[in-house]
Amino acid sequence: MGAWFDESRLDDPAVLTTWDTVLRPLAESGARVRREMAGAAEVLPAAVAAALVGSRPRAVVAAGPDSRLLRAVLEPWCPVPFVAWPGAGLPGWVGSLDLVVVLAPEGSDHGSASAVSEAVRRGAQAVVACPPRSLVAEHAAGRWTTLFPMATGDQLASAVVMLEYLDQVQLGPRTDAEEVAGALDAVATSCSPHRDLAVNDAKMLAIALADTMPVVWGGSVLAARAARRVAESLRRATGTSAIAGVAENLLPVLEATRPRDVFDDPFADEGGERRPLLLVLDDGTEQELARAERDQLLQAASLRGIRTETVRCRDGLATEVARYASLVLHGRYAAAYLQCGLVQD
Repeated sequence: MGAWFDESRLDDPAVLTTWDTVLRPLAESGARVRREMAGAAEVLPAAVAAALVGSRPRAVVAAGPDSRLLRAVLEPWCPVPFVAWPGAGLPGWVGSLDLVVVLAPEGSDHGSASAVSEAVRRGAQAVVACPPRSLVAEHAAGRWTTLFPMATGDQLASAVVMLEYLDQVQLGPRTDAEEVAGALDAVATSCSPHRDLAVNDAKMLAIALADTMPVVWGGSVLAARAARRVAESLRRATGTSAIAGVAENLLPVLEATRPRDVFDDPFADEGGERRPLLLVLDDGTEQELARAERDQLLQAASLRGIRTETVRCRDGLATEVARYASLVLHGRYAAAYLQCGLVQD
């Protein structure tokens, strides 16, 4: 059994209705950020006030499987040593002078529960974002623990709450939760299933990605993180390869691709081979190294006739997290439309 891509399905109301369970959660991304911020509103001011009265922690440890996003945001900014610890437990040196932050939006992860249990046992200050009645919450109970109650299970929304806290206690960059929610709303509007192909960038990107092997790259630390999340969404949508990484790891893939011959029959069967498509995620960061890497990738793609697509976040976004959220949601919409258009023979 094979699959082929039918782009007409992306503008077919009857088809799109059957994909509502996939598309609606994407449209509600901004609402989930606002809901989680509202749920934490009673806890946040007291937690910030208590942190500002005390001394600055010796180090910040982001623990649990969802720590990688916090690492991408905090490592360049945190004024004290910062460690991401995605495995179970905590580093051996963590103690009462340190701050442990944990994202557990679903609250059922045993690794996160192990981390907060260790933090409580060692007397470390712990700030945990999780559902109030969950495995992680049970292990987080302690004198030095602050719990932000989560309700949606959304990883990004829980991260925004935690980053808002870290911003206000001067341990992280500026975070504007409303700007993040607004950026997500803007993507949901521009990528809505009610907008047809001619004016819908996510649908057009899905068409471009069909029958290719996406190679996803982002130049900044957060854009690179977004690239990994988008590649993950594309793999889940299609069950085929989609890779993300730094330029030095992606260049060999592009350079190994057979150059496209202008005399090739575009309808000829190439044995099921999927040519790469270079997808660049541009968050507006203009670092010299990022520009050089992007130019390398674009040149390699051009020499071999590899198609290139670029996703840019909305202009005017002031915070890194909002730009990250915009890129990821755009990629997830494209993945959803790509899956929607696939037809099984």
